Parts: sequence; C-alpha cells; structure tokens
Amino acid sequence: MALRTVCAVALRSGTDLGVSNARTFVTTAVLCRQIPPLGPMPNEEIDASNYEGMEKYRSYTRYLKQAQEAKNKPVWWKTYRSYVEKADPNHDAQRVDIGLPYFSPRRTKEVKQRRQVMKDNKSNVELERALRLRTFKIPLDRVQDAWAKSSGPFQIKRLADHYGIFADLFHMAYFLPLVPLSICYSQEYAARVNHGNRLTPTQAASVPQVSFEAEEGSLWTLLLTSPDEHLLDNEAEYIHWLVGNVPGGAVQSGEELCHYLPPFPAKGTGFHRYVYVLFKQEGPIDFQRDARPSPCHSLADRTFKTLDFYRQHQDSMTPVGLAFFQCQWDESVTDTFHNTLNMKEPVFEFVRPPVYHPPQVKFPHGQPLRYLDRYRDGKEHTYGIY
Repeated sequence: MALRTVCAVALRSGTDLGVSNARTFVTTAVLCRQIPPLGPMPNEEIDASNYEGMEKYRSYTRYLKQAQEAKNKPVWWKTYRSYVEKADPNHDAQRVDIGLPYFSPRRTKEVKQRRQVMKDNKSNVELERALRLRTFKIPLDRVQDAWAKSSGPFQIKRLADHYGIFADLFHMAYFLPLVPLSICYSQEYAARVNHGNRLTPTQAASVPQVSFEAEEGSLWTLLLTSPDEHLLDNEAEYIHWLVGNVPGGAVQSGEELCHYLPPFPAKGTGFHRYVYVLFKQEGPIDFQRDARPSPCHSLADRTFKTLDFYRQHQDSMTPVGLAFFQCQWDESVTDTFHNTLNMKEPVFEFVRPPVYHPPQVKFPHGQPLRYLDRYRDGKEHTYGIY
C-alpha cells in the first residue's frame, strides 16, 4: 500500500512538472515571437582573438567607402538619436559665453596664501585662547566675501541653469556672474534677494536698496524683468525696473528708464521668477529707444525681451551680475492691478462661491439638531445658542 502511494505521488509530480515545463516553453516561445531581436551590435562580427587573420583594407579609399556605407546603413541603435534630434534640434549646439573672462588664480599662489594664514593663526595668542575657551565666533561676512570671490560665481551659474534663467532670457548664451549683487527690500534678512528664494509681493512692493562693488568712474545698467508674467505672449517679458548709466555703485544716481513696478503674479499661476541682471558698460549709452513714459502703467509699454535689449547694446555692455527671487499671489497683487495698472485682475483658478443658506427661521420645525450652527458666523441673527 505504501509503495503504491509513493509511486502515485511520483507519477503525479512528474506529470505536474511536465505540464509546468510545457507552460514555460510555450510562454517563452510567445514572448520571443512577440519581441523581435534588435540585431547585432556594431563591430560584433570582429574576432578580437585573431587580429592577424583579419582582412586588411590595403588602401584608405576602400576603408572610407565601407565606412560611409556603414554610416548610412539604418541600424536600431540610431533610433533614439534621431528621435532626440527631431524633438530638440539645438541639443548639440554650443552655448556662447557672453560674460567677462574669468582668470583663475595660480594654484601655487593659493597654497602659499593658505599656509601663511595657518602660520599666522597658530601664532595668534588671542585666537588660541578663544578656541580653548570656546568663545570664538566665525565672521560670516568674511566667509561670504571669500565664497563670492572663489566658488560663488560658478554655483550661482548652476542655480541659474537649474531655474532656466539663461535659457529664457538669453537662449543659447550664458555668463559667469563675477560681480556679487546685494539687494535688500528691508533691513530684515528674510526680505533680501538671493538666488531663487521666495518673497511675497508685499515684501517687494517698494524700491529695493541695491549695492555692488564698482570701480570709480565705471558705468552700469540694472535690469529687473520677469520671464513668467506676460499675460498674452509666452515668449515675452514684463520689465519691472530699468536704470542705465549708473555711476559707480550709486543706483539712485543713474538714469531711470522705467520706474519700479511691484511684482504682480496672477492668481492661480503659481510662482513667478523675477530676475535682476547687472550689465557693465564700456561708456555712456544713449537709451532713448529703451526709455518708457513716466509713469508707465501700461502693460503694453512694459512688454520687453532681454535678448533683444542685449543684442541692441552688446557692443557697449556686458552682463556681470545676477540675482533672482520667486513670487506668488497675495492680496497686494489685487491692489496693484486695480489702482496702479487700472485694469481688472485676471484670475486663473476657480473661486468657489460661499455656501448658500436660506433665511433663518425663529422656530425651525423638522430641522436637524445642528440647524443653528449654519448661522453662527454669518450676519443673520441667531436666536439663542443651545
């Protein structure tokens, strides 16, 4: 009896195993039939173990002819490249550097200065005492200055590429922001413009204080524009502030070509970018074509393109500074549209109307127990609280 049971189990297991193998074979055959092979890889037919037995070309003309035939032959690994070329024809185009040339300091000089600083610190008795007593404080201003003169411009350029600043303002051009910009809307640190931080339109309602290092007798141009704010043209911008022929670093003494306008991101459109660009001039420039009427409260007059502005004056100015922030709608935008721009405010999101409640009844019969809760925060009088 036991032997018969063992044989039955063995036969059943063999049958199940055969069925499973058959199912696996059928599934594999179906998958192989549905997915055709991609084909050989390039130079797959070359036998790398026998270089001496390979056929020689004997002449460069024969090699060139076969190379041209192989290049024009349609193969499966070129499909993705052709798709990318059709989707983005400029993906292989070289970007143009339109900024000032950057001269990196010599490595030996940097090492020598670093060793001298370490030697001076070791011989400083006050510094040693402060470190021992844990009362030493790192001067953040000096750290900020050292960062701005070393790796700061390269990191700002990477941030600008990440936020698409160069692609939207200068298309296939970029520059290294070698001149640090300090822009403050108030004395608070939260109201300063850095590189992509968030500010509210209320914080940026007034003209900021702008400062930067400038040589005596130099001339500059400061521009504030928004590539995301235009209501009719996706490729255009709105100019918010333009000051030209700035002597030294005194922005208030420059020629104001377009007075300052606060940010007005429309409701429902998310965050908008507001970009400060600093240009260094070769000499005085006649900005008569770029001047706007004062005061300029027309969005048509404030329509602007940074690339066209730069192309017009590219022989006389060079971009050297960059700072930008982000803004989202708040209550001050409504005031800007109504009182400053004298127009209706565009809204790009659904405004849900308040819930309608019928007039309150003094003696509600057949109503739910929480009937009076509907009128507690409204203007209608509630006849008692239960």
